[in-house]
Amino acid sequence: MNTNKEHIFKKSLQKKLIYNLTPFTLLDYPDKTAIILWFAGCNMRCTYCYNPEIVTGKGKYTFDDIKAFLASRKGFIDAIVLSGGECLLYDGVKDIIAAIKSMGFLVKIDTNGSRPDILQDLIKERLIDYVALDFKATKHKVSAITDADYYDEFIACMRIMLKSDIHYEVRTTVHSALLRAYDIRNMVNILSSIGYTGAYYLQHFRCAVQTIGNPGISAYDIELSTLSNDKIQIIER
Repeated sequence: MNTNKEHIFKKSLQKKLIYNLTPFTLLDYPDKTAIILWFAGCNMRCTYCYNPEIVTGKGKYTFDDIKAFLASRKGFIDAIVLSGGECLLYDGVKDIIAAIKSMGFLVKIDTNGSRPDILQDLIKERLIDYVALDFKATKHKVSAITDADYYDEFIACMRIMLKSDIHYEVRTTVHSALLRAYDIRNMVNILSSIGYTGAYYLQHFRCAVQTIGNPGISAYDIELSTLSNDKIQIIER
């Protein structure tokens, strides 16, 4: 007997939310082989973003379109990474993740930290195994860098992760014209103040690629790892 819930579930799997996929990666899930699903759309417009076609584009594929391919990779692929854009932008993503989990894959999400409600639900329902959480900027600079203000939502996501037993990482894309050394030091202190300890990943801006804005050349004249404190270790990527 079909229920309304089953109908909604099937409808979510038939929405064109996925822009593209990367069929194989060893870099995006620690120690796992993975496929990346790139979700179209985002609620931020980060000036340094190197995926403008995904952020401003529309979905090309439904989950049903790619389900057979994912099934064919069982035994070769450990995990599915949901990235974007912003993969948690759509409530229907929970149904997609549930379908992926039912196929036996681990699930990692890359999120900008703007949807703590969805994140909490996914953790509560044991649907995700790893989270990469973007710390965009200090509260003072977040609007200028992302053209949005989800700073409080990011802090809420951090508090959710601190209370969970899910593996996760915190990361920031750094551009010397946007985030100075004192900003990064402030961000380290913010993480410490809410109880975070461990690695903090700094990803250097990719020069010579098309971006949403025009932030220019990024060049740091200091070792960013020197901004670590006794609780948090900065690791540069």
